[in-house]
Amino acid sequence: MAELQFFTGTMDSGKSTLALQTNHNHAARGRSGRIFTTRDRAGEATLSSRLGLQHVAIEVDEGFDFWRYVVDSLTHGARIDYLICDEAQFYTRAQVEQLAKVVDELQIDVFAFGILTDFRSELFAGSQRLVELADRMNVLQVEALCWCGKRATHNARTENGQMVTEGEVIVVGDVEETGAPSPVVGYEVLCRQHHRRRMTAERARAISMVSEPLPFS
Repeated sequence: MAELQFFTGTMDSGKSTLALQTNHNHAARGRSGRIFTTRDRAGEATLSSRLGLQHVAIEVDEGFDFWRYVVDSLTHGARIDYLICDEAQFYTRAQVEQLAKVVDELQIDVFAFGILTDFRSELFAGSQRLVELADRMNVLQVEALCWCGKRATHNARTENGQMVTEGEVIVVGDVEETGAPSPVVGYEVLCRQHHRRRMTAERARAISMVSEPLPFS
């Protein structure tokens, strides 16, 4: 029986690497699949891993319809045994429901990969729907680490090294403001304690460089 599987973890936990490996394993056994992604760090229509691996993919925008794509492909004689869906946190709820329909009605396996929560520690809409609908949810065993060495559980957004908790949910590049320099936008994984304290690696380094006062005046 086909399944909708959701693989999740923080940034740096190897989701895209696993997506590429999953595609390789199935293709090596003669299965035919399609790879989808959206807003990948390497650019449009590309699935990339931080290890340097890349594969051509189909770009998913908000208007993309998985059900229509698969049905049209099958109608025109294509063979599809499975779908690899990376950056699934950015998919809409409707698109996740389309993936579930592909599994149930067409018996095509779907392997979705994505982050659970955004920089505010709130569930992405796509991830939430995947948790609700997936046949199996798999938390990646490769642990990303906070700067302190603990297991990272939260994704933080930084601007000029300072953690922020407000703003657009999806920021692909630098944030531009009229009349002001563009802040350098980055992302960092943190343990819960340091996410609560907004203690990024840069802030921790800055604090450690401050000379401690002598115990007497």
